[in-house]
Amino acid sequence: MTPGRAVDEAFRACRRTAFVPEDQRRFADLDRPLAIGWGQTNSQPRTVRRMLRLLDVHPGQRVLDVGSGSGWTTALLAHLTGPDGEVVGVELEPSLVAFGSGNLARTRQPWATIRQATQGVLGWPARAPYDRVLVSAEPTTLPDDLVAQLADDGVMVIPVAGTMLRVANPGARVTRHGGYRFVPLR
Repeated sequence: MTPGRAVDEAFRACRRTAFVPEDQRRFADLDRPLAIGWGQTNSQPRTVRRMLRLLDVHPGQRVLDVGSGSGWTTALLAHLTGPDGEVVGVELEPSLVAFGSGNLARTRQPWATIRQATQGVLGWPARAPYDRVLVSAEPTTLPDDLVAQLADDGVMVIPVAGTMLRVANPGARVTRHGGYRFVPLR
């Protein structure tokens, strides 16, 4: 299956409506970011679709989801990896960890979890390396700590200083894929 078709199937299986606060659900089908509380947003579907296509997740892969927020991207990634894969979502905001974990649990994909991130530690190094890393928050420079968590043939998609990057190992080869805005990576 092509990356585009697999992503489209994941979008059908994991509807955005189930991952946003009740007061935002009427807007879930619109192609715009939605507030999920605590100063965070659920990215617009077109952006998420583009990032997932660039990431090119395959069944059985181990994936890190940095800035999992409401759990939507974690659920989409879990659908793409299937039950033979593993998805670790990390989120700094404790209230969003609880919200996202509850949303994710309703998808019945136990191979995916959302964990409380540690301030000052990027990603989840204890489970590295990862075949794929999705970052839904924006640093000003490419974080070496996240690149180091990539497997030898791993791929990371990350917005850096307003530009979407695809970073591929070996050698952390970087390609640029347009301008985007995200909340800051902390």
